[in-house]
Amino acid sequence: MSIINNENILKVLNAYNQWWKTGKMPQGYSKSMKRFAYHESEKAFKHKQLRRFVILSGTRRVGKTTIMYQQIETLLNEGANPKNILYVSFDNPLLKFCTINDIADNYMSNILYDENQDIYLFLDEIQYAQDWNNWLKVFYDTNPSWRIVATGSASPVLDKGMTESGTGRWITIKVPTLSFYEYLELAGIERIENNGMPADLKIHDLQDLSQKEFNNIVNMLESLQKHFIRYITVGGFPELVLSTDDMYAQRILRDDIADKVLKRDIPALFGIRNVSILEKLFLYLCFNSSNIINYTTMSQALENVSVPTLQDYVDYLERANLIYISEPIGAGGKQILKAKPKIYIVDSAIRNAVLMKDDISTDPVELGYVVETAVFRHILALAYRDNAKVGYFRDAKNDKEIDIVLQSVKNRMYVEVKYRDNSGVKTDNPLYNIAEKNDRVFVITKNSADCGVMQLESGVPVVRIPVCAFLYLIGMEEYKGNI
Repeated sequence: MSIINNENILKVLNAYNQWWKTGKMPQGYSKSMKRFAYHESEKAFKHKQLRRFVILSGTRRVGKTTIMYQQIETLLNEGANPKNILYVSFDNPLLKFCTINDIADNYMSNILYDENQDIYLFLDEIQYAQDWNNWLKVFYDTNPSWRIVATGSASPVLDKGMTESGTGRWITIKVPTLSFYEYLELAGIERIENNGMPADLKIHDLQDLSQKEFNNIVNMLESLQKHFIRYITVGGFPELVLSTDDMYAQRILRDDIADKVLKRDIPALFGIRNVSILEKLFLYLCFNSSNIINYTTMSQALENVSVPTLQDYVDYLERANLIYISEPIGAGGKQILKAKPKIYIVDSAIRNAVLMKDDISTDPVELGYVVETAVFRHILALAYRDNAKVGYFRDAKNDKEIDIVLQSVKNRMYVEVKYRDNSGVKTDNPLYNIAEKNDRVFVITKNSADCGVMQLESGVPVVRIPVCAFLYLIGMEEYKGNI
């Protein structure tokens, strides 16, 4: 008898969907803290006029499944019939051999309560399902009462499917690792705004504060420094934040995130035969995270692997949510052709785990790399708000660089990371001359003694602010839905 039959499929579905019997979400599945991605997913998922299926995209263990469980729990609390809610994980060995249609037919024949009511499907790791994009297209067009949320760790496949048949039918929401604010919230650290800091303060408001007001804000946030060091060590993966064994947390990162994505997910989905090249490339990028990448130099370092192959593999790593790519932005926001990208590992903890760096707090060079990575991830949150582009600026005349540039329709935000005892910022720095009247310039420093608002000779203000304060304020905006 074949193991792929309706009876076995139904057993798996019943195991996943315990609310069919109890009417409640099993204890421990959902979490009280709801992230920005949850609210964005809810907004798109339940929109009455603009119906869209939702795809949550992010690396392993980033919390995509938890967001779906939170949405299911919300539906149950709102009175949705439990049997009109289906959760499926296509990472399950048995279900990998099934089509979505097999599962849907089984569910509709045996479980579904009322097909005339709204039906909610939650499809985890959908990239493993056979012909998923065409199936979603058909269901979108023929079943107006169906609402679907799906997750995927490997967005190259998702992007291809959306290009081919998803236009106007579904929307992708990126789920990054935890922001510093979310990390503190999950770890149970009391919010600073509960003790007198304005809860509606935004990062762009800082330049308008008096020196006294600015110092008060920084002093209130100074207590977070010890938490920041752990944040950049163990990273923004929800499950690992609550762990008391940081060494074991690094092992989990190596085994469940880097290794499984590199050795299983990407090769299986994209037909990569020589996995060792992919592993060596990722190791190279870990050593060079936050640096500008020269493909010719990288080719020579990796036994003369061809540049086109390396470019393809870098693209796979980006779309598999393991790296960020930062392209150069010229003065005035102009595009630069044939320029070299900067590469960031999406979370500094992955880099620490791969390179087995269990204590980076005493190494200023390592701290510089991981701090810039954390700042870049948070700037991306601001970019989401304005539909903006994030890159970097490099002056071709003197090879001087501004680490991060956010280019929006209205203006630009320039961010330099100087995580050292004295940032040494000077108001006559010619590199800042590219900043125009409405632009923002931030210098990210190490401690509260190195902070304040300075005026450039051009009149553009420069805000010096410690990194933990900068990240907290950006994260607070994101978490509270202000962006």
